[in-house]
Amino acid sequence: MRLDVGNIFIKDVAFGDKTEVKNGTLFVNKDELIEAATGGDERIKSLDIYLAKPGDKTRIIPVKDVIEPRVKVDGKGGIFPGIINDVDQVGSGTTHVLKGAAVVTTGKIVGFQEGIIDMSGEGAKYTPFSKTNNIVIKMEPIDSIKQHEHEEVIRLVGFRAANYLGEAAKDVKPDEVKTYETKPLLDQVAQYPDLPKVVYVYALQTQGLMHNTFFYGADAKKIVPTFMYPTEAFDGAIASGNCVSACDKNPSYVHLNSPVIEDLYAKHGKEINFIGCVITNENVTLQDKKRSSNMTAKLVEMLGADAAIVSEEGFGNPDADLVMNCNNLENKGIKTVLVTDEYAGRDGASQSLADSTPKGDAVVTAGNANVVVTLPVMDTVIGHPEVANTIAGAWDGSLHDDGSIEAEIQVITGSTNELGFNTLSAKTI
Repeated sequence: MRLDVGNIFIKDVAFGDKTEVKNGTLFVNKDELIEAATGGDERIKSLDIYLAKPGDKTRIIPVKDVIEPRVKVDGKGGIFPGIINDVDQVGSGTTHVLKGAAVVTTGKIVGFQEGIIDMSGEGAKYTPFSKTNNIVIKMEPIDSIKQHEHEEVIRLVGFRAANYLGEAAKDVKPDEVKTYETKPLLDQVAQYPDLPKVVYVYALQTQGLMHNTFFYGADAKKIVPTFMYPTEAFDGAIASGNCVSACDKNPSYVHLNSPVIEDLYAKHGKEINFIGCVITNENVTLQDKKRSSNMTAKLVEMLGADAAIVSEEGFGNPDADLVMNCNNLENKGIKTVLVTDEYAGRDGASQSLADSTPKGDAVVTAGNANVVVTLPVMDTVIGHPEVANTIAGAWDGSLHDDGSIEAEIQVITGSTNELGFNTLSAKTI
């Protein structure tokens, strides 16, 4: 399957009479975007749009999701199939991207594990989304709404908004085009017979209510491990519905730009033969974990892989899935590399993961989420600043009287992202 991704570099964003791209600026018709994002959903009390640009003294809190506007130009389906477009096979043809723009959703808190994006200051160093031109949607639900419905409403608002904005890229000539291709298995193996065959085991957070990830619109906790062309991720086959800790959640933007898949493609045909992805889940019960991990290892073995990269989303309970996948793959003679982050205490001296194994001797870490930082006062706060005292990684009193915040970097969206979509890491000394 071959996908051409045309990147249109967005250097600025502004409101305008027409939603369009001109000379690197994304102009947004605010009224049209509000109408598209609302989608006639009667569970929405209010919805407004703000702009937050790199360097602004602006804080967005609490952040639910971040989504990159994309559009299918050629090929089957539409972006986010099964969610806002029909359930068609995606990952082939041509997709255009408004690279440098992002939709950020905020409003009344859905779950305590949501986050903060600062566009400048100390906090901006820890989130990749301080560098994007953000179209921020503040949505408030009706008072009678239940929490799981609230999550669904704001999730769909973000996807509809990104879909609307993505249309502005359809007829624009890209600044660059990147081509990604993975052939059917036997053809792919034959293409580079002398290179080690590598599979990416893509673990999705699926611990239940408020901890959901969607695959072609299906709740991934209900699926069994399955094979996926890597290019499908770039068209939104995987979408976030999570309210897990902000530091290591995978916003939909990260799934669309998976750095693990990008890096494997960069080495494909040179150092490795990247034969595809196996998506699996991170469930709660031991029985479910065993089922998924056993089937994952079996599928990777059947694909004939020599090595596997295994990523994680979340911490604590999902650490067991990470370690179980490592053991099962290594027991089959498949060399395994793990990608995770750490909760090692504020001094870095505590056990990093809730589970461990001597077979996990090749690990990439995205940093320690317990490090404490002080986020300075911002001129503008979009959302609800008071939740700084209750989101995961903070405590009662984290929000100071002057508007500054003292908390663990766990509160910052993407600070220790476990796909490596950030700037932190660590090494053993």
